[in-house]
Amino acid sequence: MGHVNNAVYLTYLEEARFAYWRSIWGAEMGAPGTPTVILARAEIDYRKAATYGEVLEVRVALEKIGRTSITSTYEILTDRGELVANAKTVLVAYDYAKGEPVPIGDDLRARLLAT
Repeated sequence: MGHVNNAVYLTYLEEARFAYWRSIWGAEMGAPGTPTVILARAEIDYRKAATYGEVLEVRVALEKIGRTSITSTYEILTDRGELVANAKTVLVAYDYAKGEPVPIGDDLRARLLAT
């Protein structure tokens, strides 16, 4: 159909989030020594269809740090600066062994606030 499928936008957000995480930790999320987080919520508002072959830029910004959660906002833009989509995600610090959210550590909070 010539446009980017709606589900692909979640992958764009994930790739941008990983790049943001690497800029903070120098490693992928979940790598040894990095905090473990899970995606708890994602919302996307589609503004314009992205078409096959278009170059897109995904901008990530920290909106809020809670006790156990991190809220980020996103803008997806064409290389001409046209807004394709706005999005928001909520990540939760998570202990897989316990199967429950955990407080965000001081080190992660400091690194996030420094970006």
